[in-house]
Formats: sequence, structure tokens, C-alpha cells
Amino acid sequence: MAITQAVCNSFKQELLEGTHDLDGNTLKLALYTSSATLGATTTAYSTTNEASGTGYTAGGATIANVVVALSGTTAFVDFDDVSFTSATITDAAGALIYNSSASNKAIAVIDFGSTKSVSGGTLTVTLPTASATTALIRIS
Repeated sequence: MAITQAVCNSFKQELLEGTHDLDGNTLKLALYTSSATLGATTTAYSTTNEASGTGYTAGGATIANVVVALSGTTAFVDFDDVSFTSATITDAAGALIYNSSASNKAIAVIDFGSTKSVSGGTLTVTLPTASATTALIRIS
């Protein structure tokens, strides 16, 4: 089982079909354990191998302040980091960003590179700086 960072293939198609309104729909970030299999072929949020623990609710957290921007010829998405406070989570190996307003369709997978844990504290998923070259979601 593996988590591979990627913008989901289905999201690319759905974007052209008009399924997603990234700065108008509700986007969420769900945490997954090292037992999860997530990557470019992920199509939707699932509870299979989702992380659990105090301070974490199934489905994850809503992503705040989503902004679609353009720099030169590259469009990209900016959003706030996501924090789980007063949390005890022992096995968070990655995350899925998904659109809960559009049947929980997958957008992107984040691989943490290693398993993260927190005990009675705050687990923050720090998202890349939003720019034409570093944003997690970008189209050139």
C-alpha cells in the first residue's frame, strides 16, 4: 500500500467538464494512514484506511480561504493550511483534498513522506506556497 502525491486524473477531466468550482464549493482535507492506497487514480473520498483519533472527525476538515489565481500563463489554487487541534493521531501518512460539494470527488493526494503523529496537540498540514511554480494545484 502506498500514498503517491498527485493531482488526481479524474479531477483533470472533471475540471474541463465544469464539475468543480474550487473557490465556490466546499473543499476538505482528510488524513490517511500508512495502510492507504492513494494516488493519481483516486477518484473520491473514502473512509477506507482514513486516520482516526481524538480531535479528528471522519471526512477531515474544511479548507478555508480557497482562492484561484493567475500568474502569467499559470492558474493555481491557494488555500490555508489545515490544523487539527487538541488531537491525538498516531498514523497520518498522507491526505486527500476533495470536493464535498461535488459528491466527494477527489482533487489531489498529498504524501507526507513519513508517518506523522501528535498526542494532545495540534497537527498542521502545511500546504505549499501558492505560486505558479510551487502551488499544489496548478495548470500551466
